[in-house]
This record gives sequence, C-alpha cells and structure tokens, in this order.
Amino acid sequence: MKFNRATPLAAGLALAIGAALYAAPYPATAEDAAKPVNPNFAKLDRNHDGVLTQDEVRHIRDYAKAFIEADENKDGKLDQAEFVKAESIHDRIITGKYVEDSILTAKVKAALLKEPDLKSLDVSVETSRGEVLLSGFVQDPSQKAKAMKVATGVNGVVAVKDAMLVRN
Repeated sequence: MKFNRATPLAAGLALAIGAALYAAPYPATAEDAAKPVNPNFAKLDRNHDGVLTQDEVRHIRDYAKAFIEADENKDGKLDQAEFVKAESIHDRIITGKYVEDSILTAKVKAALLKEPDLKSLDVSVETSRGEVLLSGFVQDPSQKAKAMKVATGVNGVVAVKDAMLVRN
C-alpha cells in the first residue's frame, strides 16, 4: 500500500480554512449582513458604536431639529435607518432656507425698483439666512441711505450689510 502525502496535507488545509471561517466575525442576522454601512454614517460615528449621538453631529449646521424628528424611538441616538431619515429632513430644511432667501432677495429687489429716486438696477442684492448684502454703485450718499432704508423695511430681512460704492 502506497502512502499519499497530499491527502493529509489537503485534509489539514481544509480543516484550517474551516476553523478560520468559523472563527471569523459575522453579522448577527442575515438582515444585518445585507445592510451596507452608509459611509457618511460611518464617518460621523466617531466612537464606532453603531449609533449617532447629538454630540457626534453637533458640528453640522441646522441638524438638531432633523435629529430630534428622525429619532423615532426617542432614545437620543440615531441608528442607520433613522440617520437616513435625518439626512432627508436636514436636506429639506436647508433647501427651505435657500428658497426663503431667494424669495427675500426678490422682495428686496422689487422694493428697490419701486423707489423712483433710486437707480436700483445698479444695486445688487444677495441674501443668506435672512441677511441682505447690498452692493454695486449709487450716485450719492443719500441714495445709499435710501437703499439701506428700503431693504431694512422689507418683511423678513434680519439685517442689511452695505457694500455699495458712491460713483463720482
């Protein structure tokens, strides 16, 4: 009878692979295995505990309301599903602010156009978070003051910044 050296080697290799696979960490359920980790969630989860706390997202502007609304079980933490909902809510909040600023810009431009003594086509209007920036050229300091007064009087304007120049 001949002894084949390959047989014990193959058996040992199969045993080693089986042991390695058995010892490897695996998801608790098949459902967990199917869920890929959202890269944004993974980046924010600083302590890698699988949930986000308000401290971990505190640096994101306007996220507190989205966090509270998305926290369905009210445990003060967001799992991945709640995080997706929070991201959606946050996007709506940001979009809403952008639309509000656009509307406010249009209102200020319209108010400036209504002023007969003001060459408002030379004045640019930009709005961010309710703050209006007036820039461009006016003919004299009184027009500059008039433009500032008109912009300040528009409902919804939080503050007005002056970057207008008097053209000589």
